[in-house]
Amino acid sequence: MENNRANQGAKTGYHHGDLRNALITAGVDLATDGGPARVVLREVARRAGVSATAAYRHFAGQGDLLFAVKIQAQQMLADAMERVAVAVPGAGGPGATAERRLAAIGRGYVGFALEQPGLFRTAFSHSLPAGEGEDTGWGGVTPPADSPQYRSYNLLTEALDELVATGRMPAPNRPGAEAAAWSTAHGLAMLLIDGPMNRLPDADRDAVIERAIDTVVAGLLAPR
Repeated sequence: MENNRANQGAKTGYHHGDLRNALITAGVDLATDGGPARVVLREVARRAGVSATAAYRHFAGQGDLLFAVKIQAQQMLADAMERVAVAVPGAGGPGATAERRLAAIGRGYVGFALEQPGLFRTAFSHSLPAGEGEDTGWGGVTPPADSPQYRSYNLLTEALDELVATGRMPAPNRPGAEAAAWSTAHGLAMLLIDGPMNRLPDADRDAVIERAIDTVVAGLLAPR
């Protein structure tokens, strides 16, 4: 069934003259099944119904392909976070809404890792586009706002800024808040999918997630 779906997608891509996207779609399917290690250029080409030579016209090599799939996985992660945040009710005023939105973004982040562990691992795999020797996207300070690779991070930044703007978070708590919130959510996600917490019963797992998120939010909002 997977091969049929991949071949159908390749035919659609050819019809529109967009082989690159057909190859990326095949790579996303492979990443979904087995993480970044499964994203092999020859297998992607086979699933798309083309030769490896044809695939090399669009990707310089394995790292280039994996980087494109990584960007797609990052976009899917950000979409999941955004869906949860948009569903937050607006009752209780702007400050309360901003607080619930931050918590929802955290739940969306961890929830994506649990539902799509292969894509989550791929989203944070070490891969670079062709011609780049090191990852300079962060610029030593903050990721660029217009980069799809960092959209999930920028959603977090916007949520934190909103907390300050509504008066819910004390301004002195704002510096470095991204690191505290992101590292907690990411570390928890990794413990749940690849660590000792992966055997927790669903109810216990959900309780751990809520407790961790509540603790981070409470810490960020507490006056110094």
